[in-house]
Amino acid sequence: MLKVGITGGIGSGKSVVCQVFQTLGIPVFNADDAARYLMEHDAGVIASVKNLFGDDIYANNKPNRERIAELVFSNNILLQGLNAVMHPATIQYGKDWMLQQTTPYVIKEAAIFFESGSYKEMDVMVGVYAPREIRLQRALKRSGVSEAKILERMANQMNEEEKMSRCDYVIHNDDKTAIIPQVMELHHRFLNVRKA
Repeated sequence: MLKVGITGGIGSGKSVVCQVFQTLGIPVFNADDAARYLMEHDAGVIASVKNLFGDDIYANNKPNRERIAELVFSNNILLQGLNAVMHPATIQYGKDWMLQQTTPYVIKEAAIFFESGSYKEMDVMVGVYAPREIRLQRALKRSGVSEAKILERMANQMNEEEKMSRCDYVIHNDDKTAIIPQVMELHHRFLNVRKA
């Protein structure tokens, strides 16, 4: 089974691209969703997160995600600590998920493939690119987070141009170029790679 990674910065449109692949019958593993699930249900992750931030970071068995984000995006040591907990757990969860799939290829969506090193587990990397201003506007519309906080999060991710240069393929999602034909081209390519 071909393992395809899809990456891009905040507001690039990774999730929209993945939804198109899903309509084609391709299963998609979302690393952010998996991390949220693990933070609520995995005893080892919960203990490590509490150890890092204190027991009061959880209330009614739910992590205070807003507070965690506030802390890690303003403190690089805490960010590294959280990543040291979450990356291995999420990567393993993704591997287990992939073993259960039976399609010719699967997709794993994550913003920080290259930063975490998990790109090494993929056969192919696809970047979703949008100009910074478009990404910022999209993130502002959907998140309810301030512009300053979004810019802070963008600063903690790899430079978009560098990220795209490391990908095997790039989907342009700039509000001018249709994404469905780009996804269809890659879908057929990935099916043919699998058959070869």
